[in-house]
Amino acid sequence: MQSIIERIEKEIAAWAPEAGAEETGVVRATGDGIAEIDGLSKAAMNEMVLFDPTFDRTLADALKDPSPVYGLVLNLEEDGVRTVILGDASKVYEGMLVRRLGRLLSIPVGESLIGRVVNPLAEPVDGKGPTGAQDVRPIEREAYGVIDRAPVDVPLHTGVKAIDAMIPIGRGQRELIIGDRGTGKTTIAIDTILNQKSEPKESRPICIYVAIGQKESKTAKIVAELAARGAMAYTIVVTAPASSPAALQFLAPFAGATIGEYFMEQGKDALVVYDDLSKQAVAYRQMSLLLRRPPGREAYPGDIFYLHSRLLERAAKLSKEKGGGSLTALPIIETQEGDVSAYIPTNVISITDGQIYLEADLFNKGQRPAINVGISVSRVGSAAQTKAMKKVSGKIKLELAQFRELEAFMQFSSDLDADTKKRIDSGRRMTEILNQGRGAPLPFEMEAAIIFAATNGYLDSVPPSGIGEIETKLQDFLSREAGGVLTAIRESKEIREGSEETLREKLDAFVARHAEAK
Repeated sequence: MQSIIERIEKEIAAWAPEAGAEETGVVRATGDGIAEIDGLSKAAMNEMVLFDPTFDRTLADALKDPSPVYGLVLNLEEDGVRTVILGDASKVYEGMLVRRLGRLLSIPVGESLIGRVVNPLAEPVDGKGPTGAQDVRPIEREAYGVIDRAPVDVPLHTGVKAIDAMIPIGRGQRELIIGDRGTGKTTIAIDTILNQKSEPKESRPICIYVAIGQKESKTAKIVAELAARGAMAYTIVVTAPASSPAALQFLAPFAGATIGEYFMEQGKDALVVYDDLSKQAVAYRQMSLLLRRPPGREAYPGDIFYLHSRLLERAAKLSKEKGGGSLTALPIIETQEGDVSAYIPTNVISITDGQIYLEADLFNKGQRPAINVGISVSRVGSAAQTKAMKKVSGKIKLELAQFRELEAFMQFSSDLDADTKKRIDSGRRMTEILNQGRGAPLPFEMEAAIIFAATNGYLDSVPPSGIGEIETKLQDFLSREAGGVLTAIRESKEIREGSEETLREKLDAFVARHAEAK
C-alpha cells in the first residue's frame, strides 16, 4: 500500500491548504472490509475518505502518516455513510476518526503505463518500479453523449477467421464473448491482442487486458505470452486477482476503462478486455450485501444492471470534432451449463452490440473457436468489415446455419440424396476452414485469401478431414508466391479486379501442384 499512499499524498497536496473546512466522522462499526461511519453529512458517492487514529492534528499532518488507510464511500445514509476499506482493514477500529478528502477516487494514467502490469489503483505490480504516470483521472465518469460520437465503421481485426468473416467487430463497438468455463473465451481475447501486431503501427490500438478475480498464475502466463510475442509493446495489464479484496475486483474494469479513455481522447484507438464481468458482478454482490443493500434477483442488488451499463457505455467511437479516437470493449461473461437466460448474461447481452457465443458441445467436438453461428451476432455487422472481407464472406453464415440443420437431420436418415450430401460436405469443409488453433491469429489479407479459396471451389476436391493440412500448405504457398497480391489487398482493403485475377492464377497453380503431389 505504500505506493498508493505516496501517490495520493501528491494528488492531495494542492488541495490540502483548504483542509480547514473538511468534515469529519467517527467509525461506528467495522468488519469484512466495510466501515460504518457516523457523520460526514456532505460526503459524495465514490469520494475518498482517510481513516486517522489521531484526533488532534490537521488533515495535512494526517496525510504524512507513513501508512494511512483510505476508504471509498459507497452508501449515503441518513445518519452517516458506509465505505469499503482500500487497504489493510485490520488498522480500522470502532471510534476511529474519519476525514473527507473532497475528491472522487482517481488513478494516474498516461503513455508510461504501456507495457506495465498494474493493480486497479494503477500501481505497478510487475516489480519494475514506478510507472511515472502523471495525468490523474477519476475512475468513474459520465459516458460520451450521442452528439459526441461517430458511426462505428472501422474494423478491429481479431485475426480469427470465423469472427472477422461472420461476426465482425468495429472500433468503438462493445462485443460480448460468452460461454461456459473452458470454452476458449480468453483465447479469443488474447488472440485479438496478439493480432494487433500485424496492424500498421500508426493505427495500432493500445490494448488493455483487465483480469478480474483470475488466478495469478493464469495472469502471469498471459503476460509472459504477450511479452514473448512482442505484444506488451502496446499492451497494459490491469490485474485484481482472486486473492485481492472484493473492492479492488469491483474497481478493476473501471480502471481499465479510464486508462482506455485517456488514449481515446488523444485521438488514438484503444481496446479493453474485461475478463470477466461475471466475477466483477460477484464481487459487487458481496460488497453490496455487506453494505446492507437489499438483495434482488439471484441476490444481486437492484443496480447491478447500472453497474455494467455505465461501464460499457464508455466504449465509443468519437466524432472528428472530439479527436476521432475510439474505445472498443470486449467484455467476457461465464455461463453455467450454457444458460444464457441467467440474470447477468441477459443483462450484459442487452447492453452490448452483439455477442460471440461459445458452445461447450462444439468445443468438445473439436471445433476451434467453438462459435455457435446461430445465436452469435454483431449488430454493427458488415459496416465494420473491409470490402475484401465483405466480398468473400457474404454467404458463409447462412450456409453454416443451414449445414447445422442438415447435420442434425442427417442423424435420423441413412439415405441422403446427392445434393444434400454435397451441401453437407461443403458445410464440413467450411467448418474445417474456419477452425483455428490457439495463439495463431492471421492478418486479414491472409484470412480473405483463404476464405476466397474456400468459397470459390478451389478446395472442393479435398475431403473435410484433409482441410487442416491443405490450409497450412496454402498459407505457406500464398506467403511465398503471392506476396504481391496479399500486399495489394492489405493496402487497398479490397480485392480489386487485377488482384482477383492474380489470386485466381495463384490458386489454380496451387491446386494443380497439389493434384500432382497426390
